[in-house]
Amino acid sequence: MEYCVDLGWRETNPAKGVPELKTEKSEREPWPLELLEAYRAACPLGTRERLVMELCVGTGQRIGDVLEMRWSDIQDGAFVIRQNKTGKELWVPILPELHAALGAASRHSVFILTNERGTNRWSYRGASQAVRNVRERIGAVDYDIHSWRYNAACELVEAGCSDDLVAAVTGQSPAMVLHYTKKVRQKIRAIQAQQKRTEQKWNV
Repeated sequence: MEYCVDLGWRETNPAKGVPELKTEKSEREPWPLELLEAYRAACPLGTRERLVMELCVGTGQRIGDVLEMRWSDIQDGAFVIRQNKTGKELWVPILPELHAALGAASRHSVFILTNERGTNRWSYRGASQAVRNVRERIGAVDYDIHSWRYNAACELVEAGCSDDLVAAVTGQSPAMVLHYTKKVRQKIRAIQAQQKRTEQKWNV
């Protein structure tokens, strides 16, 4: 509108002085454990929906990298990964839940996650819609595919891993590790603080 005034198309700017709308920015969070279990219950081993979830949670990688994974990437009980976004190379051991999902998957393509015909890798659009359908069925619309990467990082922090160990799996920078896990860190520290508080009272 200011540009319109400059050009002589308008005499005044009707938007001038209008305050910016304040909106609450919602932050992505990891899937709660009960919703993860509901997802597993809704998607038995052998389904692509189950496999994509176990790959995302088990390796802590972005969905784009997960959809590119090939059977040949599995070496010595781990995934050898080159991240598309960062170019980092990672060697990520396979967790038992992921191992079970891989064992139940059909191997009729070089790609682990394939389209319905098994002729090529599963597209992001196809995977996203399939997961969305499950999310709607189990009441997990607020949690998306990328939230599974948060699950991986948070589970590592809850297990007592340092930032360096978390990054060894997810390939994230120190700043991103902190960003993904800040809420779970606060919870862990609050528990530790209250425990120390209680111990202090008993020791007085």
